[in-house]
Amino acid sequence: MYKRLINPPKNKSFFLFGPRGTGKTTWLKSNFKEAVYLNLLEAETFNDLLARPDRLKKFIPPNFDNWIILDEVQKIPQLLNEAHHLIEDKKYKFILTGSSARKLKNKDVNLLAGRALTYHMHPLTVLEVKKDYDLNKSLQKGNLPAVYNEENPKEYLESYIKTYIEEEVKQEGLTRNLGAFARFLETASFSQGSVLNVSEVARECSIHRKVVENYFTILEDLLIGHFLPPFTKKAKRKNVKHKKFYYFDTGIYRTIRPRGPLDAPEEIDGIALETLIYQELKAINDYYKLGYNLFFWQTITGEEVDFILYGQKGIIAMEIKRKARINNKDLKGLKLFTKNYPGVRPYLLYGGDKIFYEDNITIIPIKKFLDNILKILESDPVNGTSLEF
Repeated sequence: MYKRLINPPKNKSFFLFGPRGTGKTTWLKSNFKEAVYLNLLEAETFNDLLARPDRLKKFIPPNFDNWIILDEVQKIPQLLNEAHHLIEDKKYKFILTGSSARKLKNKDVNLLAGRALTYHMHPLTVLEVKKDYDLNKSLQKGNLPAVYNEENPKEYLESYIKTYIEEEVKQEGLTRNLGAFARFLETASFSQGSVLNVSEVARECSIHRKVVENYFTILEDLLIGHFLPPFTKKAKRKNVKHKKFYYFDTGIYRTIRPRGPLDAPEEIDGIALETLIYQELKAINDYYKLGYNLFFWQTITGEEVDFILYGQKGIIAMEIKRKARINNKDLKGLKLFTKNYPGVRPYLLYGGDKIFYEDNITIIPIKKFLDNILKILESDPVNGTSLEF
């Protein structure tokens, strides 16, 4: 098992969110061995606490001073009232995990009013896998922990998708038409890394637009779909206003995405690479609390930059190219963005093997970028933090 980057508080309750399969339960059992562990996916535990949430205190030994874990707490949101009471009354420490935010978004659900911090578990990162990291494997199979352990990662990923449809969607009663939802999943994969056009998705899968909007909300609530907003701060040009859509892991995207003889491999591979960089940026920014907000930039005339990181450490702009040779056209979006936003740190990631520079743009091999991702994101020229490779 790889050492995870998440760094939880020592003496304060916290939520731990993340999609199924990112390793939350494995990490908890490895790092909190003395905890009282209650898994709400177990039928007996679920039924006991669903009928009487106040039975929670009966699972806790007298004078207990260690952690209490409620795994998949979204299954019984009423338990949060009991946890709140026990934190206040007994000073207990809870770890509350969830792989869905749908029921927890209800305005009547008690999210402990600041008495519990919030953390997230992501797919494995290059900084966690280290010497075992294989870029080509990550592009094909993604970085869910089981991909590194299963004999047949493809079979595991196919089962993962089926599990979400049958277990999460069906059991939670999120939709009555599983066939339509499965059709939507495939159609949505064609929007990966693209500005989202909900009407077009609805038309392609022959589902009403309002239903498709709800389906996208379901993906976001289940934490398996993310929306990347456009960067519009102090815009000097007319920019697109719609969000981009991403499945959270490259392997999940490639498993859902249908592939036929008319599909260009380089198109799918290019989006997979962009997805991989996106999930790395999200995870490293989150784990190290770097404080960036992530965006993309695109004008209505088509100039674009794949990722904009904006925060107290400044602005970083990144364009992703799979090919090994770069031309002036590839740099057009970055050059225009840097002209509009002086002081930005622009990078172009590409499939070559040499670092070179064009104006103030650092053109860096993908693998070199991943090896130095934390150094790049932590660099702060404004405060004198220099960057050398």
